[in-house]
Amino acid sequence: MTADQLPYHDRHQAGRVLAEKLEHYRGRPGLLVLALPRGGVAVGFEVACALQAPLDVFVVRKLGYPGHEEYAMGAIASGGVRVMNPLPGANISPQAIAAVIEREQVELVRREQLYRSQRPGVPLRGRTVIVVDDGLATGSTMRAALLAIRQQHPAHLVVAVPVGARDTCEALQDQADEIVCAAMPEPFRAVGLWYEDFPQASDDEVRTLLEQARREHAHDAR
Repeated sequence: MTADQLPYHDRHQAGRVLAEKLEHYRGRPGLLVLALPRGGVAVGFEVACALQAPLDVFVVRKLGYPGHEEYAMGAIASGGVRVMNPLPGANISPQAIAAVIEREQVELVRREQLYRSQRPGVPLRGRTVIVVDDGLATGSTMRAALLAIRQQHPAHLVVAVPVGARDTCEALQDQADEIVCAAMPEPFRAVGLWYEDFPQASDDEVRTLLEQARREHAHDAR
């Protein structure tokens, strides 16, 4: 899909388009799709099914500016990883930043426990890992995810998104072995603009898709 063919209908259709760009990974030993919840899970589900790979989640939390939470001042991920964006002209106290980090850390732990139902995360060492989200705007959450995933020593690390800002996709090239961005429209503005149907994904949807992916992968592996 090119920029002039956008918007996607929904995250599932976007995931099917993205999977076509990742076909060269089908059948690779140790392949794993890691989705960033919540929005990346529907995309990752379609990618994992198309590539006949297992699907897991990697929980990352955006750190929103106090009072303007839609804008990312950074992100945190499992393993104590924290990424902060430059704050030009921002007058935010260290106490306010610490409060945001503390709140999002609590939510990160809650989601990890909820989505996995006490199952441990899939070991990443030596695997080919495709990290999927529904889009890349500032890239702060993806950068945090990549830093944390690198600590677990995957053999090959891929970022894959249906749509993203060109500058962000290019800036991530030194942190992953491959960047697959199906469309990079300009001006970009926001991820949700490139979807016709872009609802807030729910915890129940994430858990349902993860369970369905586990069943389908077990069936494919027989």
